[in-house]
Amino acid sequence: MAKKKSPREKGKFKMSKMFHDYKEGDHVTIIKDISFPSNFARRINGKIGKVTGMKGNFYIVKIKDFNETKQILLSPVHLKSVK
Repeated sequence: MAKKKSPREKGKFKMSKMFHDYKEGDHVTIIKDISFPSNFARRINGKIGKVTGMKGNFYIVKIKDFNETKQILLSPVHLKSVK
């Protein structure tokens, strides 16, 4: 997990990431953006999950954490599509 950003990116997050649309069934990687406030566990960072729906502006992502499947609400800033 990155704890620092490069000097050019410091304090910013890309607005295009905020408005990115993911469809139900898309596979995404969870990557925490340091400049945007979030409150999820460290062990979730870097996991690959599947978008199962939306709740307001947040996406419901289904991941496998150890032996359990969990659903997490995440902002699109913390998601990156997997091809």
